[in-house]
Amino acid sequence: MKFLIVGLGSMGKRRIRNLKALGMDLITGFDVREDRRLEAAEHYQIKVYNRIEDAMAAEPDALVISVPPDLHVQYAMVAINAGKPFFTEASVVTDGMEEMIKQMRFRGVIGFPSCTMRFFPGPRRIKTLVKNGAIGQPLAWLYHCGQYLPDWHPFESIQDFYVSKRETGGCREIVPFELVWLTDLFGAVKEITAQTGKISDLPCDIDDIYQLQIKHANSSVGSLIVDVIAQPAVRHIRILGSKGTLEWENSRRIVRVYWADQGRWVEESLGLGTVEKRYLEPEEPYMEELKAFIDCIKTNTAPAYTFEHDLEILKLLQAAEYSSASGQRIAF
Repeated sequence: MKFLIVGLGSMGKRRIRNLKALGMDLITGFDVREDRRLEAAEHYQIKVYNRIEDAMAAEPDALVISVPPDLHVQYAMVAINAGKPFFTEASVVTDGMEEMIKQMRFRGVIGFPSCTMRFFPGPRRIKTLVKNGAIGQPLAWLYHCGQYLPDWHPFESIQDFYVSKRETGGCREIVPFELVWLTDLFGAVKEITAQTGKISDLPCDIDDIYQLQIKHANSSVGSLIVDVIAQPAVRHIRILGSKGTLEWENSRRIVRVYWADQGRWVEESLGLGTVEKRYLEPEEPYMEELKAFIDCIKTNTAPAYTFEHDLEILKLLQAAEYSSASGQRIAF
């Protein structure tokens, strides 16, 4: 298969590495920035284009869209109009999504929205443990995910990419990024109460912290804090169950379970994975979701996580923001 990487920034370069690691060597790239085109061409030995029309004229079999979130739909429509399957990075903007989904259905095009956290070893192991009854019935969870925004891309200013813009702000983007796996684990959301705001001196007009109180349809409850001020970076969840407690600490790459009937903790390592220089998280989860995308193309089947699911997750983000602005609890 021939892949076109749309956007050659940090994530676009990661996707080139992912595809090459999966044995997919027929890769071209498109970016409007000359410096990114030159870097990708030199470092990864791929042909690059400065016009999407020229890139599509080379007849790629599939597109991997790694541009800022507010441009996803624009390039998704390029793929749909050409009848090409496509993958997009994590979404945070809903503008145009409903029409995009309608056109996907009408033309029978496979679209695969990123759901990276479902491929992370921590969430995967947690899901298995919960499913197997390791802590009984999950009753409540507390999750903190944070990373200081300038540490996302230490090689460039936050003002030079989309995380410093209000609509596509880094903190706003990570809320649905995490809800993708949290709702998969704990089930549908019944109520949300939230507070958002800017509490740091980051030089950008974005909310840098989101606090969500969530009640699920099964009556379990959760507390989510997402921020872009935490130093060092943190991803830590504690799940209280009817028969014990489960924790995941991503910085240490461990999961541990407290067996209440035995009165002891059992800890297991998840492994470090392969971490590229200047990146925080390992390559493997990103590689695995691209493999899932490729499998969908080969079998002509829809992904387990669809754009319809993605739109519902983004509506939870909007509900949280409305709750914060209005002071109301939002029920579904």
